[in-house]
Amino acid sequence: MPSRRHVLLLGTGGLIAVTGPTLAQPLACTPGIAATERQTEGPFFRGGSPLRVNLAGQLRGERVNLDGVVMARACQPVRGAIVDIWHADSAGDYDNRGYELRGHQITDERGAWRFETIAPGRYPGRTPHYHVKVTPPGGRTLTTQLYFPGDPDNARDGLYKPSLQMRAVKAAAVVTARFDFIVEA
Repeated sequence: MPSRRHVLLLGTGGLIAVTGPTLAQPLACTPGIAATERQTEGPFFRGGSPLRVNLAGQLRGERVNLDGVVMARACQPVRGAIVDIWHADSAGDYDNRGYELRGHQITDERGAWRFETIAPGRYPGRTPHYHVKVTPPGGRTLTTQLYFPGDPDNARDGLYKPSLQMRAVKAAAVVTARFDFIVEA
């Protein structure tokens, strides 16, 4: 069975230099592709996040437009999946009282989802990352984390997995990042 690593075009030398339309393309999916790797939820998950696209509001930090699709291993888009995301602020702190930098989306008929947020900061032992739960209708929740390509702390983070790198490009003051999830649906 082909691995996710073999079908994704991953940037390995910093943010990859591609144009918007190339980044917008979903991964090349081959039926039977391996599901996205699972990772720990971590200690900062809070259920009941709001349904919203903009997570950052007026917070300071490098802007990130993050999007992708959810597909089944048979390469069909998964409509109605819940994509729940949470992450640290630019100083590496999580909001544990409210829902700052937390939210969820429901995938459309193409399996598409998107968030407008900021780049998460570093904290001891961890490279910048996003936490994500993807729950397909009637399916098992995938809990994982997403990482930035080329970050120097990736190699020092014991949880980092190259297969969970986003594709990313920076233009002006905004990073556009993409990750496509493969789930058991």
